[in-house]
Amino acid sequence: MEQYEPDSLSAAQRAAIRRSLTNGRGALSRRSLLRAGGVGALTAGGLTTLAACGIPPAKREGQGPASTDFSAKEKTLAFSNWTEYMDVSEDEKARPTLDAFTQRTGIKVKYTEDINDNVEFFGKIKPQLAAGQDTGRDLICVTDWLAARIIRLGWAQKLDPSNLPHAYANLSAQFRSPDWDPGRAYSYPWTGISTVIAYNAKATGGKKVYSVSQLLDDPSLKGRVGFLTEMRDSVGMTLIDMGKDPGSFTDADFDAAVGRLQKAVDKKQIRRFTGNDYTSDLDKGDLAACLAWAGDVIQLQADNPDIKFAIPAAGYITSSDNLLVPAQARHKTNAEKLIDHYYELPVAAQLAAYINYVCPVDGVKDELAKIDPALADNPLILPDKAMARKSRAFRSLSSAEETAYEEKFAKLIGA
Repeated sequence: MEQYEPDSLSAAQRAAIRRSLTNGRGALSRRSLLRAGGVGALTAGGLTTLAACGIPPAKREGQGPASTDFSAKEKTLAFSNWTEYMDVSEDEKARPTLDAFTQRTGIKVKYTEDINDNVEFFGKIKPQLAAGQDTGRDLICVTDWLAARIIRLGWAQKLDPSNLPHAYANLSAQFRSPDWDPGRAYSYPWTGISTVIAYNAKATGGKKVYSVSQLLDDPSLKGRVGFLTEMRDSVGMTLIDMGKDPGSFTDADFDAAVGRLQKAVDKKQIRRFTGNDYTSDLDKGDLAACLAWAGDVIQLQADNPDIKFAIPAAGYITSSDNLLVPAQARHKTNAEKLIDHYYELPVAAQLAAYINYVCPVDGVKDELAKIDPALADNPLILPDKAMARKSRAFRSLSSAEETAYEEKFAKLIGA
């Protein structure tokens, strides 16, 4: 159980946040990873908010703060999400899947794209959650590490399975039981975010690049390899390549992975550690191969047939953005109905066709094929069973681990 206490971020944690906001995943629009727009900077004020004086939590983990549900009388709900993370009509005047929900249920959705990065958003809602107050939001979408934090602090409401029949039945196996929410008692994934290997076949002379070992050791790639400035991705993929499980590694395992990366830096195998700015170098061939986010690969391939990807036989890292009902939300049942709406196969297909992220809904392929057969056959959107079995999640970290690991990683990448 995590006790609520001031979030005094270490220098390494602040540096990691700035890297993410500047050119990492935190800087990316959620529909197209190639567009780095609309991101709010993490200001000194935002950091101050996170480090505000401690307020006792409303409830401890597992108790779930008591909340009055007004769903039966108030046919509305407020949903906070990332930018460009929802399907929009061609004239940009409607959100088809949200509108369909309202037409069917009579529940109006106040949809707000007010999540620019996890840390900044948490800074907005944390004082209210800590004080046991309604945040004004019935449904939020946050990345797995923050979802874990909110659940541990007792600031998410436990979901009612009776309102989630489609979600319970259709959730893909690889997302069913993260270590931070076993059995998905408090959350359901909105999308998955996969880390894979990408390479420019023209730059490699036609050679396939299919493992982290190749990235680190193949002399033909020397000086033309990129890794990511996101610690969980670069260290996680290295751990997997070393035969370690990123869901249960030790301090010694982490140090060994960092040491392996350091050797590649020292011998100048790795050109640089990047955020999403690797896309330009990969497209031009300045980087022959690199770790990449699946959304980038889909976008790059649309314009450059030389861009290829590989799923390492050892496995790959997948994170997720997740739907939670905050403590004291007024419309819990309405929010649960909306979650379930997005696990109905035609709705899930429509969303996946628009945002091009890993769809966490099982059995959606036939519906997606009706919209776009190419997307339905794309394993970066719909992993087949063999690929899904290779998916690994980076385990939850304590505050002490987060600080120690980020400090070591910052030293590695020269941040």
